[in-house]
Amino acid sequence: MFFNGNDEFLQVGIGQCVYNKFSFGSSRNLILACQSLGVVYGDLSTSPLYVYSSTFIGKLENHQNEEAIFGAFSLIFWTLTLIPLLKYVFILLSADDNGEGGTFALYSLLCRHAKFSLLPNQQAADEELSAYKYGPSTQAIGSPFKRFLEKHKRLRTALLVVVLFGASMVIGDGVLTPAISVLSSVSGLQVTEKKLTNGELLLLACVILVGLFALQHFGTHRVAFMFAPIVIIWLVSIFSIGLYNIIRWNPKIVCAVSPYYIIKFFRETGKDGWISLGGVLLSITGTEAMFADLGHFTALSIRLAFAFVIYPCLVVQYMGQAAFLSRNLHSIPNSFYDSIPGPVFWPVFVIATLAAIVGSQAVITATFSIIKQCHALGCFPRVKVVHTSKHIYGQIYIPEINWILMILTLVITIGFQNTTLIGNAYGLACMTVMFITTFLMALVITFVWQKNILLAAMFLLFFWFIEGVYLSAALTKVPQGGWVPLVLSFIFMMVMYIWHYGTRKKYNFDLHNKVSLKWLLGLGPSLGIVRVPGIGLVYSELATGVPAIFSHFVTNLPAFHKVLVFVCVKSVPVPYVSPEERFLIGRICPRPYRMYRCIVRYGYKDIQRDDGDFENQLIQSIAEFIQMEAGEPQFCSSESSSYDGRMAVISTRSIQSSSSLVVTEIDDCSASNSIQSSKSLTLQSLRSAYDDENPQVRRCHVRFQLPKSPGMDISVREELMDLIQAKEAGVAYIMGHSYVKARRTSSFLKKLVIDMGYSFLRKNCRGPAVALNIPHINLIEVGMIYYV
Repeated sequence: MFFNGNDEFLQVGIGQCVYNKFSFGSSRNLILACQSLGVVYGDLSTSPLYVYSSTFIGKLENHQNEEAIFGAFSLIFWTLTLIPLLKYVFILLSADDNGEGGTFALYSLLCRHAKFSLLPNQQAADEELSAYKYGPSTQAIGSPFKRFLEKHKRLRTALLVVVLFGASMVIGDGVLTPAISVLSSVSGLQVTEKKLTNGELLLLACVILVGLFALQHFGTHRVAFMFAPIVIIWLVSIFSIGLYNIIRWNPKIVCAVSPYYIIKFFRETGKDGWISLGGVLLSITGTEAMFADLGHFTALSIRLAFAFVIYPCLVVQYMGQAAFLSRNLHSIPNSFYDSIPGPVFWPVFVIATLAAIVGSQAVITATFSIIKQCHALGCFPRVKVVHTSKHIYGQIYIPEINWILMILTLVITIGFQNTTLIGNAYGLACMTVMFITTFLMALVITFVWQKNILLAAMFLLFFWFIEGVYLSAALTKVPQGGWVPLVLSFIFMMVMYIWHYGTRKKYNFDLHNKVSLKWLLGLGPSLGIVRVPGIGLVYSELATGVPAIFSHFVTNLPAFHKVLVFVCVKSVPVPYVSPEERFLIGRICPRPYRMYRCIVRYGYKDIQRDDGDFENQLIQSIAEFIQMEAGEPQFCSSESSSYDGRMAVISTRSIQSSSSLVVTEIDDCSASNSIQSSKSLTLQSLRSAYDDENPQVRRCHVRFQLPKSPGMDISVREELMDLIQAKEAGVAYIMGHSYVKARRTSSFLKKLVIDMGYSFLRKNCRGPAVALNIPHINLIEVGMIYYV
């Protein structure tokens, strides 16, 4: 049960429940801090399973002595202090995007404060969003640098590529984390009296991994309440074992917190010590989750959990392992399990395996979330998003991605069969994400926080120096497994960029081939065809103008719907859009044409639910607009004088407070097990009750009536009556079934990208009707070829 920073209930992902308001402050953050242990820190807290073995196996095999052990611990201690504690806890957690964190949160902040976004026609959809925490800066410090970046499209494209590369590396984490965590946890069976062979150990790890991915479609809400207790028991265990080993084996290890031991370490090991940093950096893998999962908690709760629980437990554990290894150098390959006292070995082994599964589960679900965010920003093909909980907002499952992750994880586990090689890949992926986050944070300091550019440069250089040293060490291990995240990220990034490139080209075609409003006005209110009762919802990516596909209908069909609504679904650079601000309504052509525009806005973390209420919300929103337009003549006067595509867009108010229409609800169907919104009824016309994708969705028939208002203008009453009658006649969803091809004069590379890459992705991804939850029984698709 989680809260956001405003004491309001928050609907979130793993192990999260909807929680009502509380009247206390500090205790609320303590509750959140405890809950964050199971969601945020599962991956970071299991790092002691493999850090020392990954550090010393390889180049440091000739330097396995007490001084080297002390130096390695000192490196781990200062790495934990400078990056997770200083960079993330004290600085990065303050750079939230309306309470959300992560790579896309930083990018959306930058796109709102500077014209960095490559997303088409974003400004029209951004209008009047109260979720914008910061207003656009006109006197920002460093504005010459800002104008320089805004002016050059190649630099903005490079920024997007960097963000996509970071997102691809996070997806790579979703492959590598389960592999190294599960394989490291079950490796404890090799230190028992009845040792398992490598083949048996590998088979056990694969069985656990298959089970982990196979259970994803059930969702985690049934077992999520166990996450925090498991991690808490795990942290108490490693803290106690670490403290025991310090006292039992070598109390002098406390002196190794001094940076002097780092100098001694490199003086003795030289280049081999620098290469071993690829193992040391594994001690901070999972740190990015503190920032990425910020929206699930509060910044204060995450700070409390790390500073007072995670940090001391990890430091004591690493210190204890170092004390043990300084007296037992032969135990380096299985340093964690060898350091466990005999009587508690099996309980710790069990809890270690459970903690590894918890950490893996968190990363897998985070991968689903980031892929959904990529899709929302137009950078990933359409995929099926399944809601795994009735009540928990944001808990999703993506079948295609789940099975791809499972296959890749099994391939890596079977192919490497070694935590050291997997650790080389894992460390490179995590450090690359941190390196990119530092760069984006420096831009946020300049453009969002409006601090001096020198301060941003100091932040960038300081942390880039530290992370650059680790990244360079990780890159030296590319031949020993480090190539895996590079290949995975390259594949995912190419998919993202090809999809984004093709989508932009298709949009630009629509933009430059819009139907002329003068031509529509010349046809008259009937558009030169018979206007039959009903509502036609014409879906388009254009936020302004009439798409070219509409001319196909007018010129080839003898009749069309009396009421036309051009619907544009847009993702805006904010995490969530409130339901009251979801719709923007405008008018196309004069009143007699009965043509409207609706922009439906979603944040990059919003979930489009199929709750059957879209049509009714749209009708009431249009009715609100008609009355508001009549009450404020400036809207219609500005348009009636010149229909050149300018829209008088008005944000609709809450549906519950609408007084435009009288709504009569007739419940005709039984309740079902489908997902329902907590604030709205599942309303839909009986004629579209059956949906091939969700046959059990609860539907209700809604009847609209005009209120008794003698003072209502006659033209407004006629227009509202036409709207009601059209709704009763039926609603049809009209979409273009497009084929995108490169022009004959295009370069070979462009033909390869469009004709092969983009076409392959479009043919093998989910259709737009499925992604938008459009009922198949009401869908009309029209073919059209785009030459881009």
